[in-house]
Amino acid sequence: MTDAKAQPMRVQVEEYVNDLQDRIVNALEALDPNAPKFKRDSWIRSQGGSGRSCVFAVPPDQDHDGVLNHTTVLEKAGVNISTVHGVLPPPAIRQMRADHTSMPLPDRPEGLPFFAGGISLVIHPRNPHAPTVHANYRYFEITEPVKPGEAGEGIEPKVLAWWFGGGADLTPSYLYEEDAVHFHTTLKSACDLHGEKLYPVFKDWCDKYFYIPHRQESRGLGGIFFDDLNEGPHLKLPEADGLRRPRSQDEIFGFVKDVGNAFIPSYVPILGRRYATASTPEERRWQLIRRGRYVEFNLVYDRGTKFGLMTPGARIESILMSLPETARWEYMTDLGQEGTREGDLVKYLRTPKDWAAES
Repeated sequence: MTDAKAQPMRVQVEEYVNDLQDRIVNALEALDPNAPKFKRDSWIRSQGGSGRSCVFAVPPDQDHDGVLNHTTVLEKAGVNISTVHGVLPPPAIRQMRADHTSMPLPDRPEGLPFFAGGISLVIHPRNPHAPTVHANYRYFEITEPVKPGEAGEGIEPKVLAWWFGGGADLTPSYLYEEDAVHFHTTLKSACDLHGEKLYPVFKDWCDKYFYIPHRQESRGLGGIFFDDLNEGPHLKLPEADGLRRPRSQDEIFGFVKDVGNAFIPSYVPILGRRYATASTPEERRWQLIRRGRYVEFNLVYDRGTKFGLMTPGARIESILMSLPETARWEYMTDLGQEGTREGDLVKYLRTPKDWAAES
């Protein structure tokens, strides 16, 4: 067997996300063995690369007419992986340069070759008391164009820039403080293996990234978020602070694997204890309003969604997989007032809390 460290990073990432996808889908299916299985959809990108989308959705007519005699734990979910390559056009390069200010990306009118590999998932449970969750872990590299005569000869192109990014965040409709503490402390434990100052930085970054300015509230209760992790200096991780952090490509990949592996223990136990909680039509209404906020963030502010839609050959179905099947917008809704169960959540959407400090 070939030593993993002897393989190009793009190969190691592809092997890892395939394995993680299988483990996550299997864990979710095991929680609800009577539900339909995830649809496993393998696809090929004509411009280069491939992926597999594992999607759970129950058609509406199977919810009400007795065809499906089981109330599923999940309403909609997707666990997607992709490893794609091609040429980034100038508009996409400009967007990437704006989003990744520390990356040395040259201007090339003909575009730049790229590779992107990762896993992206969103889980929307049916029960209003079971939280939505999102996670994404990715590797990206920009290379020099392959010179004429070198194509097909097994010559690895020169890498101009590479980085890892990702994170995971919890978006409940109803506040259960013990769930927030569990989710955050599990992620913190994974981060702490690589430096005890990483979690506070990435938690704060997450709170700021998943913020909806026009609502003046966060999308959810946060988690971790990071981007542009490579061997160079990082604006969020100043060298002067004596910060212990992963620096080499192998060290950063090790960190990404540890936080990726933390997904199942951070979330599945929460889902397991909330999916059967008794709920009311009003609680369902509030859940759909919160999902509307989720849609607003993803379509208006999320960098990954915007970049994906600009990428040639983008697989739109996979990019928009994150959106809930059903959402609601109300004019001047009366839900979410102070002193109500809904208001208990809104309090922390407007003022984030250090949940890991509660453990």
